[in-house]
Amino acid sequence: MGDAVQAYLGLGTNRGDRVDMLRYASQELGKILSEIRLSPVYETDPLHYEEQPRFLNAVVGGWCSLAPRELLEAVQGIEAAAGRSRAREIPKGPRTLDIDILLYGTVTVDGRQLTIPHPELTRRAFALKPLLDLDPGCLDPRSGRPFSEFLNQLPDQGIYLVTDSPYTHRRGEI
Repeated sequence: MGDAVQAYLGLGTNRGDRVDMLRYASQELGKILSEIRLSPVYETDPLHYEEQPRFLNAVVGGWCSLAPRELLEAVQGIEAAAGRSRAREIPKGPRTLDIDILLYGTVTVDGRQLTIPHPELTRRAFALKPLLDLDPGCLDPRSGRPFSEFLNQLPDQGIYLVTDSPYTHRRGEI
């Protein structure tokens, strides 16, 4: 615990009721983050393992008092409660819910099970675009460069706006 930091979490889903899954994830994250904000939602083409349905992706931002490792355990618990089983899924394949810790304030973590900023963030338009919707001036804590520079250098990755009406709520409200 300690002082709260601004955390950004990437959400992705391409199995089951994708809209309901994003709603569920936002509600659950609202229990551990305060002043939560949800980016616009995007439908995105899969990367890497292409033989799967399109994803819905969004980014949630909020104030977090959990330590990075505690936050990881909490989001993995939310994924598991949503039916995700890492042991049974194809790597980079279809999943009910994926929650990635993109940023945790300006903290950097280099661990075996947790790396912050997320190691793929600068190469994933489906994470950068909604992150920048929430925080247009957001900087990479490692390089100090604006994330917008990384996004502008990426090729088209098949990202389509689904809804541009993000909402905010206080802890426990949706």
